[in-house]
Amino acid sequence: MSTSVSPGVRSRPLVALPGRFSAGASALRYQAVVVARALAEAVYEAGGEPLVVHPHDGAAGLDCDARLGWADALLLPGGGDLDPSLYGQALEHDAVYDVDQTQDAFDLAAARWALNAGLPLLAVCRGLQVVNVALGGTLNQHVEPPHRHLSHEVIVTPRSLLASALGAERFDASCYHHQTVDRLGVGLVAVAHAADGTVEGVERPEAAGWFVGVQWHPEDTATSDATQRAMLEAFVEAAR
Repeated sequence: MSTSVSPGVRSRPLVALPGRFSAGASALRYQAVVVARALAEAVYEAGGEPLVVHPHDGAAGLDCDARLGWADALLLPGGGDLDPSLYGQALEHDAVYDVDQTQDAFDLAAARWALNAGLPLLAVCRGLQVVNVALGGTLNQHVEPPHRHLSHEVIVTPRSLLASALGAERFDASCYHHQTVDRLGVGLVAVAHAADGTVEGVERPEAAGWFVGVQWHPEDTATSDATQRAMLEAFVEAAR
């Protein structure tokens, strides 16, 4: 929790959003560290205060207590692909893109720290894949056809934390990914699937703290879809 503002004054939980490296942005002259505006706005509309964190792991590794100890929650967003060597594979497909060792090291360290601390954690798309790899799982490097610019039905396990957060067990989700979970990480349980069997949601039922990982992008439709908005609100509420 922040030490500069008293809890009585600050009404919005602070949600750490690791930035993503970008070759450029229209308003900037150089390479950029960015988050999707739709994601930041979705967190804000859900009642949280989204704060972008620079993904730098430092020469001696990431000190998560120092870098993230102020946060009330962590949201791991979408982005490029993880280095396959991190889950014990050689590069097998030329569709793997935007691999960045610094980004990977930061995300993996932040995910492990949040999970160990029981900090509320929402992992979106790449974020879900980061958590899976952080816990020893593996990924399918490319699937055909990729789930890009695609809306499809997701079916959620009844009475799961995800179903409770969404307030629904069937809904249409906005997807943009070409990789999927292969072997689940230790302690993870698949609680949502697409019709083709793709793992769309995961939880850690035996662990402390609020954690949900989703393969789709809730921010794409949060302004018009009460189901996606409800999940974000449940995440922010857990951060309180």
